[in-house]
This record gives sequence, C-alpha cells and structure tokens, in this order.
Amino acid sequence: MATSSILTELVIEDPKKAEAFINALELSSQDPVCSPSAPFIPILDSVEEIRRFLERKKSKPMYWQIS
Repeated sequence: MATSSILTELVIEDPKKAEAFINALELSSQDPVCSPSAPFIPILDSVEEIRRFLERKKSKPMYWQIS
C-alpha cells in the first residue's frame, strides 16, 4: 500500500497535531474522490450493438490514418 511507506517515517510529538492528522485521515476515507484510471470501454453483446458502434465509427473522420 502507498500509505505504508509514508507512515513508517512519520513521527508526531504534539497531541493536537496527531489528533488533527487522524481526523484528516478519517475524513478522507469517508468521502474518497476517485476517478477512473481508464476511459469507459463499452461491452457489445449483440450483433445490433456492434453494427451501431461500427456505423458511428464510419461517420466520424479518422485523422490518425496514414494515407
């Protein structure tokens, strides 16, 4: 885990600062802000879904193609 390496060198001598740190950890765990690491990839289950997907691909210009 990423926090295990961070917390091995952590020394808080002031009780008020330790309490503030613990409160911050608790608050961050209650409302985590997560974002997907990869874009959504649709799973196409039927022939009709595949056709619709390919039709959309045909209508959009593909600038990455080399002619």
